[in-house]
Amino acid sequence: MAGREGADRVEAEARDFTIVRDDATGPEITALIALHVTAAHAGTPSQYAYALGIEALRAPDITIFTLWEGQALLGCAALKDLGGGEGEVKSMRTDPAHLRRGVAARLLGHLIDQARGRGWHRLNLETGTVPSFGPAYALYRRFGFIDCGPYADYVESPHNRFMTLALGAQNGSDTGQAG
Repeated sequence: MAGREGADRVEAEARDFTIVRDDATGPEITALIALHVTAAHAGTPSQYAYALGIEALRAPDITIFTLWEGQALLGCAALKDLGGGEGEVKSMRTDPAHLRRGVAARLLGHLIDQARGRGWHRLNLETGTVPSFGPAYALYRRFGFIDCGPYADYVESPHNRFMTLALGAQNGSDTGQAG
């Protein structure tokens, strides 16, 4: 569990789950990110695969969070500060042994709360288009993300889907629409 000592802990909604701001140095997160990068490159041509490796996730404009159940790492997600009040969801990954337990939903909810807390007005993301990305796409839609064009330095391609969420009041009235 290296990388979690002294980290800010935030209790997740479930009784035994803990979401932690992680420094991305522990063996568990290193292994999960390696799995994430491998999977991203397996279904997408390399020039369109934007999954970040562990070193890139340690950049000062990125904050990574991990979700734990006791000593077990269940998943991770990161926020990248794009500047101008916008951020990006990066490196959403659930450990395959813990799929269908609400890990990604808890992490995504936490990222949205963090983005609002930072005063951001928009949260963006890029995901793949092959069928294996279907569950992620459905999750993002459930949270109010809508399809959009490329942002930041991304380019349009048939291999990438871009989504955005307008961050307004926390009353659930967000539509994702710019405004």
